[in-house]
Amino acid sequence: MAVPNARGARVELSGWGWKHAGRATHALRGVDLVIEPGERVLLLGASGAGKSTLLHSLAGLTGASGAISGDEEGVLRVDGRPASRGRGGVGLVSQDPETQVVMARAGDDVAFGPENLGVPREEIRPRVENALDAVGFPYGLGHPTGALSGGEKQRLVVAGALAMRPRLLLLDEPTANLDPAGAALVRDLLTRLLSETEATLVLVEHRVADVVDLVDRVVVLAPGGGVIADGPPTAVFSTHGRALADQGVWVPGEEPEPDPAPAPGGSPRLAAEGVVARTPFSPGVRAAEPRVVLEDVDLVVSAGEATALTGPNGAGKSTLLMLLAGLAKPHRGRVVPRGPLVATDRRPLVRWPARRLARHVGTVFQHAEDQFVTSTVRDELRFAPHRAGLGAAETDAWVGELMERLRLNTLADVHPYTLSGGEKRRLSVATALSSGPAHAPDVLALDEPTFGQDTRTWSELVELLGDLRAQGRAVTMATHDRLLLRHLTDVRVHVADGRVLTASPHKEDV
Repeated sequence: MAVPNARGARVELSGWGWKHAGRATHALRGVDLVIEPGERVLLLGASGAGKSTLLHSLAGLTGASGAISGDEEGVLRVDGRPASRGRGGVGLVSQDPETQVVMARAGDDVAFGPENLGVPREEIRPRVENALDAVGFPYGLGHPTGALSGGEKQRLVVAGALAMRPRLLLLDEPTANLDPAGAALVRDLLTRLLSETEATLVLVEHRVADVVDLVDRVVVLAPGGGVIADGPPTAVFSTHGRALADQGVWVPGEEPEPDPAPAPGGSPRLAAEGVVARTPFSPGVRAAEPRVVLEDVDLVVSAGEATALTGPNGAGKSTLLMLLAGLAKPHRGRVVPRGPLVATDRRPLVRWPARRLARHVGTVFQHAEDQFVTSTVRDELRFAPHRAGLGAAETDAWVGELMERLRLNTLADVHPYTLSGGEKRRLSVATALSSGPAHAPDVLALDEPTFGQDTRTWSELVELLGDLRAQGRAVTMATHDRLLLRHLTDVRVHVADGRVLTASPHKEDV
């Protein structure tokens, strides 16, 4: 995508720190950092180190006039001014695309930024079309944003940032929700964009090996502290690589090697029979016609196995997962219990009472906040066992173990909505398991369970799910995570073109 040269922004932080409202400790403190115009910086750190907070601050979303409340100290400037005064020159792609889609139609959403910048009307449509084409957006300008998958929304948000032609481009896990082809497309796009402009780039990405060639500098943040490593990628990884890996930072060549318990296998627990799913009807003259997402799907989910749903964005992985969890009604066909679950209720799962369904099927949604119902992390984890009738001592023991294993113990009294993306994902997985090993659901339906994790919490999640699989639970996951496919998958179900195909779990195309 040809973009006229844009002078890059200069970023300066001196003794800078930020503490979110209601938190006892700082997310970041004592940060001294200068990023010169045109530099391309990869920002690393363990989960909760403040990477997203720093990006939000550079985008002008914190501070006295920002949307995120809290206490600031030190100096943060973009081109010599407070970041809140330079928002027009900054493009931000946040970790959660749901928070950035603001319009009902795709084209309008991408045009939103340029319109607010006062770009002449005759220039906006070409910008929108070029940006959508560059990210491989598969639909027209009028496609409803509410009908997009998570990965498709991610492409839309990236297009919206690029259409603004920013001088400072801030990307927080821009490929996390994308299939491998989509992730490669965005990386190629960034390579072209940065070669044609002088825009400054600050990138957060866990797929470090895939993006290291895009950047000329790596900056590593310490949780609650300052910068612990800064320099060219080769120098940082050769000098600090082992120590950073021990702290949970994703380092090329230092991938985690979890040791999950073996899969025992078992009898079927759920079965999809002739399932057909369509997109919901959207009102309006220009609304897209409903389309078939899944057609005549037959699938069995068994105890003691981990089943991975893979495939391109928009193929229907999340839709199939919600159907298997009994949380969506198929257009035709049914999802029914099998084995011991038949004695619980013979009806299709979508007709089970909510309390019964929650007891036997634990679900982790693609958007973690959709399942939070209390005001603290500890209460969130206590909610399910209390409803299941567990005693206080048993509840507190298991909740304490979960918080320790998933590194949520220091966040026990924090509101779930104020967590980082990776912390929210860990909490959402923990809530599905919070009834304890003896009372865990028979089936787990998990949408991208390892999203946003550092290497330590990633390994803990894999081993925790491996323990439940070894106890005879059926683990079903929609994922693009190749490492998860390698270490914790017994059956791979590839979803594409409305159909499913069972294949080897070790194929790399996910």
